[in-house]
Amino acid sequence: MNWRRLWAVVIKELRQLRRDRITLGMIVGVPIVQLLLFGYAINLNPRHLPTAIADQALTSGSRQVVMDMLATGVIEPVAEASSPQQLMTMLRRGEISVGVVIPKDFERRLATGEEAVQVLVDGSDTVVQNAAVQLAQMPLTYVPAQARNASGRGSSVPLPELPISVVAFYNPQRVSAINIVPGLIGIILTMTMVMFTSIAIVRERERGNMELLIATPVSSAELMLGKVLPYWAIGLIQTSLVLLAGMLLFDVPIRGSLLDVYCSAILLILANLSLGLLISTRAQSQFQAMQMTFFVFVPSILLSGFMFPFDGMPEPAQWIAEVLPLTHFLRLIRGIMLRGASLGELWQDWLALVMFIALMMTLAIARFRKRLD
Repeated sequence: MNWRRLWAVVIKELRQLRRDRITLGMIVGVPIVQLLLFGYAINLNPRHLPTAIADQALTSGSRQVVMDMLATGVIEPVAEASSPQQLMTMLRRGEISVGVVIPKDFERRLATGEEAVQVLVDGSDTVVQNAAVQLAQMPLTYVPAQARNASGRGSSVPLPELPISVVAFYNPQRVSAINIVPGLIGIILTMTMVMFTSIAIVRERERGNMELLIATPVSSAELMLGKVLPYWAIGLIQTSLVLLAGMLLFDVPIRGSLLDVYCSAILLILANLSLGLLISTRAQSQFQAMQMTFFVFVPSILLSGFMFPFDGMPEPAQWIAEVLPLTHFLRLIRGIMLRGASLGELWQDWLALVMFIALMMTLAIARFRKRLD
């Protein structure tokens, strides 16, 4: 062992890393991003769940109960409804995660000890379902009007807690596979599609085929689309495999249209392929392309709502998550497969994917033309 030669190789490798700005950025950026995501954005106790309230009693007592539930911070009112049917429609469309129903005979139910408040929850997200169960177990007490003193405050006499029931829809048994398998479609497509296409242009350059492609009459748009289409078919095959395995092994339902499921998958596939092409125009080697893919993949898993509740994240993290295509796909696929919603009812999310595809593909084509110059 010659220590002088060994030290020379070490110095050479360090200098090479210093010249490789992308790798150097990954060395510094990955641990910082991981630390910020896990320490700041990830929260297993969701707060401010979007909620609609159907107060059919409209009494001072019912309003008091609503204010007490809002004071817990678990739910946040975003809409009002006049009936439980409207709450069910909002749940199916994904507009709310929790619905609170206070019946017209609220006071009579309290007097007889019957169920006085009902909480409807979107059980397709098991974390949200658990949060709603905790909400029903909180010590909310009702002070009748005759028990209040002149100042309007409640009497000191102990009063029984309100009988609150929780009704979970779409996954009342809290089976984890029903929530995870639809999301796995997005995870697999994100990991494979971005990686495959991110090394597509780089591989042509490393193998010396780029000069041949430049010499052909193929335009930049034709080359980009030609790189995308084969992987588009591969993505559909992967989607079919996950769907089939989910139904056979875990009894995962498809309550909505199967055509809508595949349309959503196609949108995610195209979004990931266009993002991968954009990465390939920036990376200098296949190793750099894989590094940049990893840098995109980790925030997609952590911020999209696949592993951790979206509503538990702070607003800055939610803004970042809204840029990621996986976030919108998870809303689409869970809404269609588990809640039976249609693409028309989830138009905001598929429109966001279409806009992402158009933007990424335009940037990829523009950067590729710049490199040809």
